[in-house]
Formats: sequence, C-alpha cells, structure tokens
Amino acid sequence: MAKDKAQKVRTETAEKASLGDKARELGEFFEQSKGELKKVVWPGRKEITATTIAVLVLTVVMAIFLGLVDLGLSKIVQAILA
Repeated sequence: MAKDKAQKVRTETAEKASLGDKARELGEFFEQSKGELKKVVWPGRKEITATTIAVLVLTVVMAIFLGLVDLGLSKIVQAILA
C-alpha cells in the first residue's frame, strides 16, 4: 500500500511538471509561428483579384457542366423507366 501511495505521488508530480512543460512548449510554438508569419510573402491586390475571378469563372463553368450532365442522365433514366 505504501508503494501505491508513492507511485501516486510520483505520477501527480510528473503530471504537474508535464503541464508546465506543455505550457512552455505552447508559448514557444506561438513565438515560432509568429516568426514564420513574418517570412510570408502575401499576394498583392492585383493577384488576389485575378485569382478570385478565375475561381468564380471555374465555379460557374463547372456548375453549368454538372447541371447539363445531371439533366442528360435524368432524361436517360426517364426514358428507361417510361
């Protein structure tokens, strides 16, 4: 029974120490993240606009394509079932 209590005390001490270590590691992580964000080259307004337009155009084209495929397949299924 004394061994169990000693083991429990050691485990609780290790948990407390590891909690402090985790907090320190978390702080270190945020400091490193902050440094990495300073290295990022952010896109300019012109590049953002061009990319946004390209995404919107591709989205509209894909929507039309999938709509036509859906319409065609539904007509085929209606013809088979009718």
